Amino acid sequence: MDFNVKKLASGAGVFFTRAVQFTEEKLGQAEKTELDPHLENLITRADCTKNWTEKILRQTEVLLQPNPSARIEEFIYDKLDKKLPSRTTNPELLGQYMLEAAKEFGPGTPYGSTLITVGEYQKRLGGAERELLQTSAAGFLTPLRNFLEGDWRTISKERRLLENRRLDLDICKARLKKGKLAEAKAAAAPDFQETRPRNYVLSASASALLSEEVDKAEHELRVAQTEFDRQAEVTRLLLEGISSTHLNHLRCLQDFAEAQATYYAQCHHYMQDLQRELNKFDSAGCGSTQSDDPASPLLTNLSPTAAVCPNPVSSAFLSGPSSPGATVSSQSSQRPSTLAMEQTQLPVTGTRKAKVLYDYDAHDVSELSLLADELITVYTVPGMDPDWLIGERGNQKGKVPVTYLELLS
Repeated sequence: MDFNVKKLASGAGVFFTRAVQFTEEKLGQAEKTELDPHLENLITRADCTKNWTEKILRQTEVLLQPNPSARIEEFIYDKLDKKLPSRTTNPELLGQYMLEAAKEFGPGTPYGSTLITVGEYQKRLGGAERELLQTSAAGFLTPLRNFLEGDWRTISKERRLLENRRLDLDICKARLKKGKLAEAKAAAAPDFQETRPRNYVLSASASALLSEEVDKAEHELRVAQTEFDRQAEVTRLLLEGISSTHLNHLRCLQDFAEAQATYYAQCHHYMQDLQRELNKFDSAGCGSTQSDDPASPLLTNLSPTAAVCPNPVSSAFLSGPSSPGATVSSQSSQRPSTLAMEQTQLPVTGTRKAKVLYDYDAHDVSELSLLADELITVYTVPGMDPDWLIGERGNQKGKVPVTYLELLS
């Protein structure tokens, strides 16, 4: 190992001299060279960029991965430059549990078949979340980390060098100032009234030496000024690159927002499909219950099963057909059930306007298709499922889900 004591001692001396200069500046006992105002503004802007980038990065990591242990694991794998093993998302795990529970309860039972359906959609939601995590990590988190671990470290290193060059420049200025004061004192006119007369021969020799020291200090000052100006220019160019960093982060932010929009749109689409599937199960369950009941249509309409899941066709019987022939003719009719509701004058309660929040496609002729942001008239009828209302739009009428509406006063 090559150990240079002389170089080490020289470095220690320079460090000590800079420390003294820095301390005296803080105490107000030494002059400090001020940076260019434009450079000061660039430094302030860069510090602001670094601080907010760190905060945004940390909070985005918390948003995408709320589990602190998982974040620590990802950090360790990233520092070891190893690929992170694939991790099952929470919706995927929930979906897997539902599928396993359905096998235990029996996939042919109503509960088991519903568990299978919901479990499959939970796994789809988990897949969408996994895609969001991968896209956000590659398109948003990685560029922010690259800036903090790459560009910012380079900027910080050059700023430290600039600070050292400034301290060296101020040291040379202070040294030159002291040398000129000593030279002026040595070159002062002789005072024969002094109590202790000086040896003016020696004073003349000292004046020559001081003059040489002043020339040397001036040369060192010129060198220090040149190095300071060069380092200030290098630092300025790096700091001006922060504008390019902002543009890059802007594109990454737009990609992140687009990835979030895609994720939430997929989730909304999956949940709409799941709702349709569950509505089909409810309709199938109500239909089987009514087909097994040999009672009259009027009794069927008054049964608790119809209150839970109403059959729009049964509203046609509320007009009170008394003969079996009338019942058969009504059941064999090919006219839509919406027409049957129009013909039946039931007591209307709570007629009011409603704004449609989402598009809704009718699943059968008893329902009314909806378009987002349109206004319709809604009301309910006795014995109707509280999750549904009767909606009217012009001459069209049908059942509409309450969750798709915003009731207006």
